[in-house]
Amino acid sequence: MYLADQTWPDLGDYVAEESVAIVPLGSTEQHGPHLPLSTDHKIAEALAREAAERTGFLCTPTVDIGVSTHHMQFHGTMSVDPPAFRDYVESFSRNLTRHGIDRIVYVNAHGGNMQHLREVGRRLREDRAAYAVEWMWDESIPDLIDEFFPNKGPHGGPKETSMLLHIDPENVKTDKLEAARDGGRVNLEDGNPTIHGARNYYDAIDNSPNGVFGDQTEASAEKGAQLLDAASEQLAFLLEWLDDKPFDDLMAKPHVDPQPGSRRE
Repeated sequence: MYLADQTWPDLGDYVAEESVAIVPLGSTEQHGPHLPLSTDHKIAEALAREAAERTGFLCTPTVDIGVSTHHMQFHGTMSVDPPAFRDYVESFSRNLTRHGIDRIVYVNAHGGNMQHLREVGRRLREDRAAYAVEWMWDESIPDLIDEFFPNKGPHGGPKETSMLLHIDPENVKTDKLEAARDGGRVNLEDGNPTIHGARNYYDAIDNSPNGVFGDQTEASAEKGAQLLDAASEQLAFLLEWLDDKPFDDLMAKPHVDPQPGSRRE
């Protein structure tokens, strides 16, 4: 069920029976010479919509712009400051709770959003407004990704390229796959990202001249279809698990007794 296509009575019927919402989030940022800036939010929306179809749970509109300060050296990248992003996500999440939602899965396809979504989830949990959890699609199917891609790369690599070849092929520049590989960095470690235990970078361009990693020539639409199916299945399992859990079991545990054994009858 897609929230924006429903009438308010339809949504009233939904929250009378269900309390789960799926929120897709991505970014609008550079993904090399071969992929569109829309890559992350298109992947997030495709996964969220597919999981909603499989489970019947509510899917909200997609958040297209995230925290992408580490890609600002490349034309077109859009970003919001982390505090503004956190406050925005928390605000609309609390809006969902006013309508009867108390479990939220942030279907996230952008690494720059991860820590901020976790912080929002902590805020919501601490005051028992909702249980909100961040989910990254590629972390749900690591074995399949390792099987498909010897050089998967953390950004703009063959896994994202395969997904876009499946869900949005007209916006993939297939004639640029070799240029993406040769002008970027196949293996992140080759760029010495860590020096004497310290992370030696802040921005993508510090490690890759064209902003992407991995071997994009390993990608295919067929692999993308399998990735979408497998990750959507894992997301559906997560949603069903969350729906089955008693709300109190999802909330923060009480503080330990500060003076065990000292209380008198």
